[in-house]
Amino acid sequence: MNRTIAFRMKLIQGFEEEYERRHNEIWPELAQLLKDSGIVDYQIFLDQESSTLFAIQVVKGDASSQDLGNTEIVQRWWKYMADIMETNPDYSPTSVELQKVFTLK
Repeated sequence: MNRTIAFRMKLIQGFEEEYERRHNEIWPELAQLLKDSGIVDYQIFLDQESSTLFAIQVVKGDASSQDLGNTEIVQRWWKYMADIMETNPDYSPTSVELQKVFTLK
């Protein structure tokens, strides 16, 4: 069974185009790791007024991209993105899981 996870992150203002460019050129090995980890759909949306990023993942099983921080490729990606996002001391993006409050079926 698939489940949906949503979370928000914060982009540093002025780096909207750079953030999109880097994600359009996502490293193939990182994309493969995400897919191999059970992530079947991953979308990120930008609120341009606040520079807040909203991410939605559909995953199989219990894993999410948030669980992959111990891998070398994810740690490299975090460092690559750290200059344009708010991050924790380990370079992981600061993120807050969002609570689902509505589903239309």
